Amino acid sequence: MAQLSGTPVLILKEGTSRTRGRTAQENNIMAGIVIADAVKSTLGPRGMDKMLVDSLGDVTITNDGASILKEIDVQHPAAKMLVEVAKSQDQETGDGTTSSVIIAGELLKKARDLLEKKIHPTIIVGGYQKAAEKATEILDEIAIKMEGLDKKLLNKIACTSMNSKSVIGAKNHFADIAVDAILQIIEDVEGKRKADIDMIEIIKKQGKSLTETELIKGMVVDKEVVHAAMPRRVESPKIALVNAAIEVEKTEFDAEIKIDSPEQIKAFLDEEERMLKAMVDKIINTGANVLICQKGIDDVAQHYLAKAGILAVRRAKKSTLEKLAKATGGKIASSLDELDESYLGEAGLVEEIKLGDDKLVYIRECKDPKAVSIVIRGGTEHVVDEADRALHDALCVVRNVIEDSTYVAGGGAVEAEIAKRLETYANKVGGREQLAIEAFAEALRVIPKTLAENGGHDPIDIMTELNKEHAKEEGIWYGVDVMKGKVTDMLKGGIIEPARVKLQAIRSASEAAQMILRIDDVIAAKASPPSQSGGEGGMGGMGGMGGMGGMPGMM
Repeated sequence: MAQLSGTPVLILKEGTSRTRGRTAQENNIMAGIVIADAVKSTLGPRGMDKMLVDSLGDVTITNDGASILKEIDVQHPAAKMLVEVAKSQDQETGDGTTSSVIIAGELLKKARDLLEKKIHPTIIVGGYQKAAEKATEILDEIAIKMEGLDKKLLNKIACTSMNSKSVIGAKNHFADIAVDAILQIIEDVEGKRKADIDMIEIIKKQGKSLTETELIKGMVVDKEVVHAAMPRRVESPKIALVNAAIEVEKTEFDAEIKIDSPEQIKAFLDEEERMLKAMVDKIINTGANVLICQKGIDDVAQHYLAKAGILAVRRAKKSTLEKLAKATGGKIASSLDELDESYLGEAGLVEEIKLGDDKLVYIRECKDPKAVSIVIRGGTEHVVDEADRALHDALCVVRNVIEDSTYVAGGGAVEAEIAKRLETYANKVGGREQLAIEAFAEALRVIPKTLAENGGHDPIDIMTELNKEHAKEEGIWYGVDVMKGKVTDMLKGGIIEPARVKLQAIRSASEAAQMILRIDDVIAAKASPPSQSGGEGGMGGMGGMGGMGGMPGMM
């Protein structure tokens, strides 16, 4: 509202709220801190789980930062930025989502202290920018290069990513599966190693235990054999992959067929059958004895296929067909006319297996498949879902190290080392920016500190000991051993993480904190009618988080 000769001039739409200056900054910073605090207790091997209940009453139990922030319904715009941090971290590296959000929250907390000392936000942002660049340099400098494909090392990396997950009892089994799966799908692209995780089909089936989880060097099609008379097991199969319907096509327009006698009906039906038989004959003539079809297979065609001893599956997903081509060395035929012997894929065995109430078709023993399947088993749906999240993290970290060939020690060792070196760098920078760089360094120490707290240990004692070790030249890889409650060499302890995870966590946390600190004016349109949670809906205060999606008790 502006005043002109005593007459009010309406600039913003009626009902629009506006928060300016320090109040706007304080609200945004508080929103970020609350989000970070929500996931803080999940960090590390002794982190706690969250039970998330959505509006439909579906329950998710997890301690995966990205999953938690995806499930909770965050309303505050600044808090949404931290949710974006977790999302980008998950997409880029697949792990370290909790760490990145905690670091972002701590950077905002430290910035709030500096703002109270009357340091301008632009100076803080400038200091954070320099600190993030320097931290990246330090990380590149201290990261260790992996020689060749060290399977033992990759196993330790996979185990580290699962230490905080509920599959910890079966982590060695899962680590072996993750490493074998990634090593199987590696391809050389322009002289660089690449592993596309999309080439790993993950199928979740309730029943049995986590240790029954299996890696299949081939594909598992979550469909059953279409006809009862078809074989259920084919050795040394020739596999036809077809993206065409084995049915008589119906006309696109309304058509009438005038029939005067029963003979004409018979002729019409006979012709239809002849066409279907001709289609099946094309498949038989190629020498195929297994057919995976993306579209439908007519009942009559099924009968002829069964008579020929061909095992057939219909309505397989397009993505499954593409992976099958990579696994079996076959090609996908978009019509039966182009299908010939050169299109057929090979494997050692195709069989139908019953898991619980479901039947699945296993294509095993493929020769050097570039696509594989993992069938996850577990006692309950929640166990299987959490196992899937843990396995995804393990696959991602193994892929990261194989592609980048660099790794570092975990347990907060990297953060403590970078913090120490940033403090030395801050003294060289001087001025007010020095305070911002020192605040950035101190914010990184939140990782080892939180690990100690979540492990039930005294964070002050642990941090004092950690700083003492990092002051020494050889103490670079010392971190928090949560199980023993003391500071040890994490590299010797086999707690190893990809350098890419740490790099992305620091970068994304720093960028999110800088973006939030630059905001000094929040103009919010009129809020829509209040939801059942009764939050403030807008930007006025933390009430805008709307009870975080049916989780009022979580905060």
